[in-house]
Amino acid sequence: MTADASDAGAEGSPAGGGRSRLSPAPGAQAASLSRRRFLAGVPAGVALPAVALAASGATAASPGEPGSWVAGLPGAALPQRLDPVSVRGLFEFSERHVPMNAANLCPTSRPAAQALAAADAAIDLDCSFQNRAPFGTLLEHCRARIAAQLSVSPDEVALVRNTSEANNIVNAGLALEPGDEVVLWDQNHPTNNVAWAVRAARYGIVVRTVTLPAQPRDAGELIEPFVRAFTPKTRVLAVSHVSNVSGLALPVRELCDLAHARGIHVHVDGAQSWGVLHVDLPELGCDSYAASAHKWYMGPREVGLLYVRSDAIGRIWPAVVAPGWGDDVDPDPVGARKFESLGQRDDAALTGLGVAAGLHDALADADVRSGERYTRALAQHLKNGLVEAGATLVTPMAERFSAGVCVVSVPSANRAELFRRLYAEHGIAAAPTGGLRLCPHVYNTSEHVDRVLAGMVALRSLLA
Repeated sequence: MTADASDAGAEGSPAGGGRSRLSPAPGAQAASLSRRRFLAGVPAGVALPAVALAASGATAASPGEPGSWVAGLPGAALPQRLDPVSVRGLFEFSERHVPMNAANLCPTSRPAAQALAAADAAIDLDCSFQNRAPFGTLLEHCRARIAAQLSVSPDEVALVRNTSEANNIVNAGLALEPGDEVVLWDQNHPTNNVAWAVRAARYGIVVRTVTLPAQPRDAGELIEPFVRAFTPKTRVLAVSHVSNVSGLALPVRELCDLAHARGIHVHVDGAQSWGVLHVDLPELGCDSYAASAHKWYMGPREVGLLYVRSDAIGRIWPAVVAPGWGDDVDPDPVGARKFESLGQRDDAALTGLGVAAGLHDALADADVRSGERYTRALAQHLKNGLVEAGATLVTPMAERFSAGVCVVSVPSANRAELFRRLYAEHGIAAAPTGGLRLCPHVYNTSEHVDRVLAGMVALRSLLA
């Protein structure tokens, strides 16, 4: 099936069906982009190089023809040296209100936002299939770049809309019988927790929920409760890599090994690890992994990641079947691309995602290992200062049991006021989640953390 204007299946997004089905209009004088960068003036490790279009066999129209907007996207050059000051300069937020809630939403970098806006404008100027043709290739370029960062095959990566959707694809797609058991962590996000309860109510599966110690002394205290919950009927283990309500990080590899020895599928919600931790999925060992680009990855909104290991793709049914799937039961898209059959997508977001991927590549090439070392240092500085200020941490102090999420214990009655006043009086955007949640990231500076600590000292009465 090809996607031209006469196809019944051409109603969906050009980028949404897995394989790129769109090409320049017949007879168009296509010009190769193999000697130009996709984003003019962008270093190779930063933006979406046009050479990727040529390498995949795609072409873009000649200047003035549909699709020629690709070559005219604004540049997105990074500073020659990536340090905290130069990275901060890539983000538009005002010092008046500093974002420190990456667990929920990060600002998008200026280069990514500019590329997205330019591509969006190109669609509004000409929304024809011909002008949208490059998006299929951009999708594949983004997929390949992200797969490389995660050390997996592009065929194992689906670019969906967010973590919630990815979690629910796995939830709804695994074949389970009445009486089959699913083991969960009680600190999972609702889309990886309540969603399983809903499925249990509908189909008679059994959910077992595990509670862990808040301040573990060793990894065994985080592993044994799950092992005790496993039975011969356990089919799925679904956990968060890092909790969004406590900041506790699980020893996922050890859990995967123990679960796989029992034939259990392991699904990991990586919303609080993708973009902040160095995530090597084969090393992590899970069967499926979900995350969102708008959180720590600092990408566009409404773009998410679903990884499914190659040998598990066939046992998960898609939650949605839309144009791009094909004309029969067998999906046309290769591998995990079948989970992208979602109908019309925000195609322009793909350009922003590609630039975000370039930023992470550049950070990895610097001394900050995808930002992990720098972010961990900020988080540790924050935790040390909070304890010195008299606060009680919910998040473990030990780095091996935490990441970038830092939660302070606050009486329920005071959470809303502390959250409001920290923003209004000290310019810090936090979250009243699990207490008071603070999540510094690569765009934050040590001065931002010091401002948090000064604010908490001033508002200390609300902590007790």
